[in-house]
Formats: sequence, C-alpha cells, structure tokens
Amino acid sequence: MLTLTKPQAMLFDLDGTLFQTETLLLPAYHATFDALRARGLYEGATPPEERILGALGMLLEQIWERVMPDSPQEVRQEADRLLIHYQMEGLKAGRGVLYEGVADTLRALHEQGIRLFVASNGLEDYVKEVTKAMGVAPLFEGLYSAGEYQTKSKVDLVNILLETHGIESAWMVGDRSSDVEAGLRNNLTVVACDYAGFRESGELAEAHVRLTRFAELLDYVPAQ
Repeated sequence: MLTLTKPQAMLFDLDGTLFQTETLLLPAYHATFDALRARGLYEGATPPEERILGALGMLLEQIWERVMPDSPQEVRQEADRLLIHYQMEGLKAGRGVLYEGVADTLRALHEQGIRLFVASNGLEDYVKEVTKAMGVAPLFEGLYSAGEYQTKSKVDLVNILLETHGIESAWMVGDRSSDVEAGLRNNLTVVACDYAGFRESGELAEAHVRLTRFAELLDYVPAQ
C-alpha cells in the first residue's frame, strides 16, 4: 500500500464521491423534460440518462451542451432552472442517499483532526442543501462550489479554497478527471473514487490512490 503523509485537510467532490447523485437527479431530470415539453420548449424523447450521468463533474454550461446540443441557450438555461427546482423538491421529499460508509468515514476523519471541505462544480444551493439534507454539513469547515465562486474550472476553485484557509497539505478526493486535474495542479495528493460508474476510461489514471469503497480512505490515513 502507498505510504502517504497525514494531511491538514481533505477536499471532497460531491456528486459521485459522497453523494449517490442518480437517486436524486434522475427523477428530477425526467420531470424537467416533461415540463419543457409541456411548455413547448422541447420536442421529442427525453435525452438518454447516460448523457447527464456521464457529464457529472462538468460545469453546468458544459453539462447542458452535452445533454441538449441542438437546443438554444435560453432553453438550456430554463432546463437548468427546472432541474435544480425539482432536485430541491426531491430533497424535501426525502430523496437522495450518500454512498455506503460516507457519513461514518467523514466523522472518523473529523475526529482525527483533519479539516474537511467540499469542492464541487455544482450550484451553491445544491451543494449546501444536499450536505444539509444528508446530515453531514456540520462536519465540513467550508462548502465551495463553482456556482458560488463563479469559477471556470475546479483547479481555480480548489486554489481559492487552499489560499483562503491557509492549507499547505491536502488530499483531493473525487471521481472525475476534473478532480484529478484540480488536485495535481494544486500539488495535492489525489484520491480517486472508482465506484460511481460515471467516469470514462483513463480519467483516473494519474491519481495517487484509487478507492473501490469510500471507507477504504481510512486505510490510507497514517495515525500521525
């Protein structure tokens, strides 16, 4: 097993890393296209679920370009607004789950004195409401989102987080190439979560560690 140094902090992606996104996303996705069709803004079948699942981890603008490549910008923006609306409704209705072992692992890391943060390319309200609804928000020192900080890449978002909190050593934990890039370009140890199934071949090749279960993260944290 790779020998690592215990970090001051760990930065976590949200979707596909902590949160089993499809449990909330897919019902909202279908409701969004039902609403678009009802308003005459979209015709035809709902795009395949694989389009949006494969786009998780991208910035929202990139997601909708992939899902609705032939739709005008204003329709994509309306789809974006509807999707977050239905996701928030879903959270209130009790939809959505964390991956197995996430809550217990985060608590164990917190008890070891490791500072915990979220770094997500999602919207501010989404990131804050998901962590709150899942009961893990109090474990995090900060919740950073591209939506709140208006960053164009996760590299920039992570850089802002590190500088704001004076963090000199950290691990970036995520499931997509954007997480790997953000970690490497900010000189962090990169831990890749290889259980969500959203990634494409080769995305995680440059990570220092790969997990098949979130709880395995604790195996790599030195006692001192």
